[in-house]
Amino acid sequence: MAEAHQAVAFQFTVTPDGVDFRLSREALKHIYLSGINSWKKRLIRIKNGILRGVYPGSPTSWLVVIMATVGSSYCKVDISMGLVGYIQKCLPEGCGPYRTPQTRALLSMAIFSTGVWMMGIFFFRQTLKLLLSYHGWMFEMHGQTSHFTKVWAICVRLLSSRRPMLYSFQTSLPKLPVPSVPATIQRYLESVRPLMDDEQYYRMETLAKEFQDKTAPRLQKYLVLKSWWATNYVSDWWEEYVYLRSRAPLMVNSNYYVMEFVLIKNTNIQAARLGNIVHAMIMYRRKLDREEIKPVMALGIVPMCSYQMERMFNTTRIPGKESDLLQHLSDSRHVAVYHKGRFFKVWLYKGSQLLKPCDLEMQFQRILDDPSPPQPGEEKLAALTAGGRVEWAQARQAFFSSGKNKAALDAIERAAFFVVLDEESHHYDPEDEASLSLYGKALLHGNCYNRWFDKSFTVIAFKNGQLGLNTEHAWADAPIIGHLWEFVLGTETFHLGYTDTGHCLGKPNPMLAAPQRLQWDIPEQCRAVIESSYQVAMALADDVELYCFQFLPFGKGLIKKCRTSPDAFVQIALQLAHFRDRGKFCLTYEASMTRMFREGRTETVRSCTSESTAFVQAMVEGSHMKADLQDLFRKASKKHQNMYRLAMTGAGIDRHLFCLYLVSKYLGVSSPFLAEVLSEPWRLSTSQIAQFQIRMFDPDKYPNHLGAGGGFGPVADDGYGVSYMIAGENTIFFHISSKFSSSETVSLSCSCSGLRRGCPLGPCLAGEGPLVVRTEGQGLT
Repeated sequence: MAEAHQAVAFQFTVTPDGVDFRLSREALKHIYLSGINSWKKRLIRIKNGILRGVYPGSPTSWLVVIMATVGSSYCKVDISMGLVGYIQKCLPEGCGPYRTPQTRALLSMAIFSTGVWMMGIFFFRQTLKLLLSYHGWMFEMHGQTSHFTKVWAICVRLLSSRRPMLYSFQTSLPKLPVPSVPATIQRYLESVRPLMDDEQYYRMETLAKEFQDKTAPRLQKYLVLKSWWATNYVSDWWEEYVYLRSRAPLMVNSNYYVMEFVLIKNTNIQAARLGNIVHAMIMYRRKLDREEIKPVMALGIVPMCSYQMERMFNTTRIPGKESDLLQHLSDSRHVAVYHKGRFFKVWLYKGSQLLKPCDLEMQFQRILDDPSPPQPGEEKLAALTAGGRVEWAQARQAFFSSGKNKAALDAIERAAFFVVLDEESHHYDPEDEASLSLYGKALLHGNCYNRWFDKSFTVIAFKNGQLGLNTEHAWADAPIIGHLWEFVLGTETFHLGYTDTGHCLGKPNPMLAAPQRLQWDIPEQCRAVIESSYQVAMALADDVELYCFQFLPFGKGLIKKCRTSPDAFVQIALQLAHFRDRGKFCLTYEASMTRMFREGRTETVRSCTSESTAFVQAMVEGSHMKADLQDLFRKASKKHQNMYRLAMTGAGIDRHLFCLYLVSKYLGVSSPFLAEVLSEPWRLSTSQIAQFQIRMFDPDKYPNHLGAGGGFGPVADDGYGVSYMIAGENTIFFHISSKFSSSETVSLSCSCSGLRRGCPLGPCLAGEGPLVVRTEGQGLT
């Protein structure tokens, strides 16, 4: 119980002779250093708040303005046009620091200069916000930039030239605009036209017209009012109603996974990899706290909103009976670790110093070497986070609200993040087609009780040193965790490194206290709930079919030579694949970001368009000339790119309709049109995975340092979930999910060598299996 004694600063016992105090110097030292570290963080936050608050100004520019005012005064030039003299008259006379005329004059000039400086900051900030509200540059063809856009780009660069901190641009970002109802409805009807026959479309058109004329004007007024008052009219409702109020299990339905580098291996030692990875993550958190991370910039000049990064660490989703809650702490000095059915608490600091990678490796190795068995009910405890949210909320209140169970649960929920020392081995073997899919399945759900699905993210280290992440979705979208992951993998590979034997560099400190084993007292009733949640999670996991593969014949290099967008190319190919699979088109979801606006998250691009369906039908018929196919493809690609740009610039369809629907519910107004729109299933849900957000290394110099992206479960029970990463000039990774229980979908149905023969989206070149696109001989590339 050495760690228990170190956890208290003093002990006392009552004896016949009085009270006997026993102080722990080591514990008091830790408390003292922790307090010093906490005050340092407060001071850093205050400093950053000041610097962020005056951006694009700076304390230096303030001094320059004061010096200019004072200098002009000595040169007998009154640049204040009498304002300095007026301020001087208003200052009290004859006492304190204002006694001498010289002091009063200097103070007056300082007040005037400060006012001018603050007005300048306000003017520049509003000018920058106005400039960032211009999105015409997105709709201009590559290589055909207008003179207006060139001038705009120069102005933006000038106003943001001073080195910004992470949140420097937040107050300069424009608000997400509320589209007009007629524009949204027109775009909606256009998006569903290829999915409906004439009779269905006429009915929907009638419902839309009735909604636009009668119900929508009132709802729109409330929504516009919210957009004036709130920072973002969508994001808070989106987080609450799409994520936190969902009562379905997080596993598969909401959480997603992220893979690491799959073509290289730094070391096979499980504890060593975690030592470097965890150390790199806390380095990232330190940069995040100090706002030393550069904002993500589109084209290097347009800043993206960074607010989602605030809850990356020290965040847990707390279950509730009706709605969950995101609990975010300002700091956490430990991680929670799971291994062989046991939970541990591992400190990340000794005093105020972050543990070195070799020290962390030693701590993780101590857990691996610990032979103690799980306590009763402990092994499958995390299955509660994989099952239904209501059942978990009830169990949490009944069995984890007091005593040692509450203390142990707090250690997990208050951890910086969750770590799993997995007992399985997974890796990608290009010669083994199933290896990448098994790797993805393990990251998506594991064995249903060895992941804590409520944590903002879980780091999973397999027995052979392969890594991955399982990420909760409510707090942020995939590009945010991707930013962290790029930094971590780049830092591990190019900065931290390993010894020749595969261990972390340096010599560990053997005097560090061992990881603390969490203690539980789980009664029989709770174990029954755990088992019930486990059975629910197992049924869900067993129903998921996941097929992941690397497409090698070509990548974005060849696609760009065709003068088309790689994303549009893949989306149109997916439409062709789905049509060959199902014989019909379906409502298709592609996620785009709206982070050019303050607190923006995502918008939907409805990828199934009249132009893409015309191309698909021409491809399937097989009787069209090459030139006709190329023309149809270019029209479909141009349409998709335009829709993507509209979504990114706040002119999407679905978030606007979603918010109008919520307003109607708040007002008790019935709308058949909105009810039908919001009930339409997304049978093909797709997402492209961002990469190279940080230039940690030159991908041309290290072409094998490629992550394989990540994936998610199907959104509809009878649909597909498809994520893809255009990983380089010559490769694309795909992750295709569906459900075995559906007779309508199959992610993988045969085992021919289609991947090596040129089929970009599935196992069969000839089209026998689902999600297959034939490109050879069609003249597309």
